[in-house]
Amino acid sequence: MNENSWTIRTCLEWTEQRLRQNQEENPRLSAQWLLAHATGLERIELYMNFDQPLTDDQRVVLREAITRRLQHEPLQYIVGHAAFRYLQMMVRPGVLIPRVETELLVDLAKASSPKRVLDVGTGTGAIALALLHELPECFVVATDISEDAIRLAMENAERLGVAVLSRLEVIQDDLATSLLDRADMPGSFDVVVSNPPYIPSVELESLPDEVKRYEPRSALDGGVDGLDLFKRLLDQATQLLKPGGKLLVELHENRVSEAAQLAKAAGYKSVSTHTDLAGRARFLFAELPAWHLE
Repeated sequence: MNENSWTIRTCLEWTEQRLRQNQEENPRLSAQWLLAHATGLERIELYMNFDQPLTDDQRVVLREAITRRLQHEPLQYIVGHAAFRYLQMMVRPGVLIPRVETELLVDLAKASSPKRVLDVGTGTGAIALALLHELPECFVVATDISEDAIRLAMENAERLGVAVLSRLEVIQDDLATSLLDRADMPGSFDVVVSNPPYIPSVELESLPDEVKRYEPRSALDGGVDGLDLFKRLLDQATQLLKPGGKLLVELHENRVSEAAQLAKAAGYKSVSTHTDLAGRARFLFAELPAWHLE
């Protein structure tokens, strides 16, 4: 084939075929994402420019992208972004890719119209930035132990402009440990929200290749029972929440009930669990009592 034969249509069909041969779950959609990445077009625009030949540079980018995908690297890392609610989040290796299931955690957090939220383990900043975008009067403190995550969360925040940056504090921290020693933090949050590492260590090797080979283990491994980080977070949230404040956490489907019992034992009330889009138990809701000083 000559260079002009490598049109968007031809490349889309060829890419889809290669991915299908590699047992890609949705080869057509993946091919669209890779072509859009290579050409700089939106996916819908590909179909409006079917006869446009790819440039030499675009073909190089496409070949590299296909090679990475054939090695099961996540599409989001290859194209450099992932959709989360109404936002487009920049993503890159070393930081967990935000999932659509986690969007439901934002809905739970928004339900009480909080004015002050702590997002523990912010990663790309997806939860924190979605809340800031959708709740104009909300202030968010976001923490993460990973320097790469902190840097990426700030880059994503900067893309949303000063209106978001002025209502955001990003802190590198082991969960929220350092906040306990700050006079302005304990008892100050309406909501503590988190999507912590929650995969039991023994299950890590059974994860899909594109997860266990490419996403950071530190953002996945929840310890022996998947609740190591949750147990620490539960104690910290008790100190950081206002009376009547709410703790919202995404957890492993087989550990949500146990987490709920731990929350009740720690003095939380109105403890409930919520399902994800597939109907699996995934989220814990727990509320501190509204103590009144006499």
